[in-house]
Amino acid sequence: MSGRGTAWRRAVTATVALELLLVLLGCGVARQVDAGAGTPPTATELLGSDFVDINAVPSGPPAPASVPGAATGTYTWDCGRNENGHRNTANIVMAPGFPGQPHHVHDYVGNVSTAVGSTPQTLAAAGTTCHNGDRSTYFWPVLRTIGSAGSRDHAGHDGEIQVPVDVTLTFSGNPRGNVVPMPRQLAGTVGDAVAVTSGGQNAAATWTCSSTPERRTTSYPRCPAGDQMQRIFDFPSCWDGRQVDSESHREHLRFPSNDGSCPRNTFPVPRLRLALAYDIPSDAPFQIDAFEGQRNSPLTDHAFFVNLMPEPLMAKVVDCLNSGRACQDD
Repeated sequence: MSGRGTAWRRAVTATVALELLLVLLGCGVARQVDAGAGTPPTATELLGSDFVDINAVPSGPPAPASVPGAATGTYTWDCGRNENGHRNTANIVMAPGFPGQPHHVHDYVGNVSTAVGSTPQTLAAAGTTCHNGDRSTYFWPVLRTIGSAGSRDHAGHDGEIQVPVDVTLTFSGNPRGNVVPMPRQLAGTVGDAVAVTSGGQNAAATWTCSSTPERRTTSYPRCPAGDQMQRIFDFPSCWDGRQVDSESHREHLRFPSNDGSCPRNTFPVPRLRLALAYDIPSDAPFQIDAFEGQRNSPLTDHAFFVNLMPEPLMAKVVDCLNSGRACQDD
């Protein structure tokens, strides 16, 4: 618990600096747009280069083969799809105690109390939207459909928020061996909210369509008529065995290699996949909320969780994965 509190405090100074940098970057972009002549570009024109026809995207590599005795099970559970409209600009992993920028709103499922002032204690005592009693918090930037007008740095900030038609949470095991339980308060991060200006080394945006799940892209996908557009978040799952968070929010929980093996001195924990599905017309412009200077780029998609599963429930998950069963817990 103290390790997590220290990591949260260290994040504050870095986050304030990041917020100031992002605002400066955004102001610079605004000046460039204002300096141009003529009518501001439409939202569709601005977003055109961010979209790709999903049929032009090649299929991804197959999943790694499992060794005998590995944790091949899955555990799926239902936490709703944020029908109750739980949204705010807080980020309790990256910047606890800070409200965040007003145009970067998060959707939540799970813990119903997640907000700017959340602490490990308040989260552990709150209710949940998860039907199995999971009090963890799961969150990601909202997705909006946008109009035809707007400037490069503000297009879509006031667009209509789209509620996912489906949110699926799935834990999977590890193809190289058994998994160990996640500790309570373990924080997970996937993707990079500033991938456009940071170089993109931590980007992990994954977009696809319901009829072509094997085709995955870092761009906004144009899906066939009748398809659902999907966002996939595959979280890291190799824990260092010591910390529930770290200064970078990444070193304590790392990604496995391509064959599924964990880096030295880390241990496989259940791997979380968060899948969001949306009903959006194939020709509609849409985008996620993003920081200034990030162009609302699809590359900046990201998500977080803080594990607050009761220990008996986490033990149930681990047993399911290590025994190779497919468990559906509603």
